[in-house]
Amino acid sequence: MAESAAAQEFDVLILGGGSAGYSAALRAVQLGFTVGLVEKAKLGGTCLHTGCIPTKAFLHAAELADNARESAKYGINTTLESIDPAAVVSYKDGIVAGKYKGLSGLLKMKKVNVIEGNGRLVGQDTIDVDGVLYKGKNIVLATGSTSRTFGLEIGGRVLTSTEALNLDFVPKSAIVLGGGVIGVEFASVWNSFGVDVTIVEGLPSLVPNEDPAIIKVLERSFKKRGIKFNTGVFFEKVEQDATSAKVTLANGTVLEADIVLVAVGRGPVTEGLGFEEQGLTLDRGFVITNERLHTGVGNIYAIGDIVPGVQLAHRGYQQGIFIAEEIAGQNPVVVEDINIPKVTYCEPEIMSVGYSEPKAKEKFGDDQIEVQEYNLAGNGKSSILGTSGLIKMVRVKNGPIVGVHGIGGRIGEQIGEAQLIVNWEAYPEDVAQLIHAHPTQNEALGETALALAGKPLHG
Repeated sequence: MAESAAAQEFDVLILGGGSAGYSAALRAVQLGFTVGLVEKAKLGGTCLHTGCIPTKAFLHAAELADNARESAKYGINTTLESIDPAAVVSYKDGIVAGKYKGLSGLLKMKKVNVIEGNGRLVGQDTIDVDGVLYKGKNIVLATGSTSRTFGLEIGGRVLTSTEALNLDFVPKSAIVLGGGVIGVEFASVWNSFGVDVTIVEGLPSLVPNEDPAIIKVLERSFKKRGIKFNTGVFFEKVEQDATSAKVTLANGTVLEADIVLVAVGRGPVTEGLGFEEQGLTLDRGFVITNERLHTGVGNIYAIGDIVPGVQLAHRGYQQGIFIAEEIAGQNPVVVEDINIPKVTYCEPEIMSVGYSEPKAKEKFGDDQIEVQEYNLAGNGKSSILGTSGLIKMVRVKNGPIVGVHGIGGRIGEQIGEAQLIVNWEAYPEDVAQLIHAHPTQNEALGETALALAGKPLHG
């Protein structure tokens, strides 16, 4: 296509309006840049519409179901009459719609130029949006990710998380392919809704990226809840008919259920967008950048789920802010993926930041690592909530805390202090002298630090 002399030009032109893209847009406007933001669907991307927000709405509904079912032990006599899937979906949709309206209004108020349509990189400074050319002194690619399917045909009784969020019925049984974050969250929701759930995970454990102590507690908790799982075995094929779906495992086992959820991770959305034609390096679809998110081509940067690493909305936010400040010459600090806080919102919740014990030993040496665990059985608020679990801290000997991990009901709310401890390189002795309010689950972090500093109070 011939370049139009009237192509609108921006200081920063962003392809993709998800978490990474819109945060880059907002920060760039704050820094005085003119900004164009290209989005083919709805602003907010996966996180807002089919990821973080809607799944957590489902998990809250699941928590309420469990509360209704178990409240008698707290002296509150309620019964769980039924799950109304249409009402759950409606509640979820209301949350999403409200946040979408707020985000759209914010971008408009901040004078971000939102360009609706399918964008494609056609030059080192040019994006074609459905035949109209836009130019950017700086180009930021933030096209996000989509559910991986391993070649399975999605439809009917075989779903990804996107379809699962709009189910108009509660299945009697479900098979979840994948025991990572998405898989265990949906398994947790469906179990709370009364579904017979089986997880299939090819790696040796559920949530394989977590610390072994956390994995052990989760697997024990899932068994207690009645969530079945097959670990260390991959699936070979998935079949379906009018009444059920079947999964055949590599060991010959055949599982059958009403539905199958394919939760085997997410892949980058980069195909057919002109990236390679402009000289960008791609590896399995991911855009390769240096540590400062520059692609090595012109003034083109890449952020969010299309860059190798943990695929988290808040990583996208951070990278969006980072790249706007980088373009402005502010030389922002690089945050390594290992130090990005992570929460898995199943029941019990998991939080982690920094190195697990095995990873820390690999990094710093077996004899250079000290660990401490604190059982939530000793935490008053956890007992009140009826949850069990633990906090684990990993430190370099005579050095800072390099990992904080936890599992238990509502424990995700403690990730804030945990990530400050790790990212500010606090020593256990630093944390031990701080006061943690009583009775809170937050006290458990203080107790763990006290013990790691060699002066346990309740242990």
